[in-house]
Amino acid sequence: MNILVPNLGSTSLKYQLLDMPSERVLSRGRLERVSDYHDAVKQISTGGHPIQVVAFKAVLAGPRYRGTFLIDDELMAAMEEFLPAAPAHNAIYLTGIRAFRETMPGVPLVAAFETEFHTTIPDYAGHYGVPEEWRARAGIRRYGFHGASHAYIGERVAEMLGVEAGQIKLVSCHLGGSSSLCAIDRGVSVDTTMGFSPQSGLENATRHGDLDIFAVLYMMDRNGWNTEQVRRQLSRTGGLAGISGIAGGDVRDIEKAAAAGNAQAALALELFAYQVRKTIGGYAAAMGGVDAIAFTGGIGENSARLRTNCCRGLEFLGVRLDRVANESGHGDRVISTGDSRVAVVTLATNEELNVARRAFKLVSARQAAD
Repeated sequence: MNILVPNLGSTSLKYQLLDMPSERVLSRGRLERVSDYHDAVKQISTGGHPIQVVAFKAVLAGPRYRGTFLIDDELMAAMEEFLPAAPAHNAIYLTGIRAFRETMPGVPLVAAFETEFHTTIPDYAGHYGVPEEWRARAGIRRYGFHGASHAYIGERVAEMLGVEAGQIKLVSCHLGGSSSLCAIDRGVSVDTTMGFSPQSGLENATRHGDLDIFAVLYMMDRNGWNTEQVRRQLSRTGGLAGISGIAGGDVRDIEKAAAAGNAQAALALELFAYQVRKTIGGYAAAMGGVDAIAFTGGIGENSARLRTNCCRGLEFLGVRLDRVANESGHGDRVISTGDSRVAVVTLATNEELNVARRAFKLVSARQAAD
């Protein structure tokens, strides 16, 4: 079964076509400066291989859709309903899904929601202290995101360490333009930093992260702002960009600015590392210990300095980084010392493979039932 997994950006379309269940990549590509997804879909190159299923790494459609589903009008309506909670993500995917539906009629479309991996989070870790009506009628709870990445990391780290995923307690650190941590207790997500929306948790490149809601209400009352004005500011100029003053919040730019003496840039980096290591410590407590810490994503894979700062102060857990392994080498590797009680690894994630696996399982079961 040939499954196309598109990764949709505001002006880009990356994709992989995988043969399942062999998991062989048949083709991959990236289209830039996309202004019309209908045209972009027609430009996808498959090397002559037919596309039999299209599977999307969908983000949020509320409590009813926390899994992997064939896309229909009801599912898309739910994505529309939760558009205000994930405006940057849901808007792009709704546009892309419509383009694929119209351009490839008859091809099954699958939504593999980022929230699926986190359905195992217990209620005491997933609920907010909000009125019951908010939870019951509006679905306000901690959903968690980056599920495809964290699920893949859980499996891959166990493979790297030569153990079963069900045997280790892992903190998965997906650090990039969008960042989150996940406590994976013997293969199961038990907590994660992102909550109701991808805005929450760690400070992201331009998204604010955790924030006292009364600060938002105060600024709205003070300035007469409406919700869209606040949403735009906190989505586009918050996070690391807001702290550092570096437009776009790219850690590479922030590190250069910090090295040149920019105090705000240095503060942004220290704040980010502090939040990561504080969360690692908290998740170790939540799981009753930790066997491994994994760094992935653009920052997690490429910034040795940030990995060092994220682990500094975790010696009480038995974390010992190998400086040479951390600062040199490439690819998936262990970067802790041989006597470290906690294995620290850095590796590339593969969200597309996770999405393809879930889509294959769903469509195969449907075909068998028919």
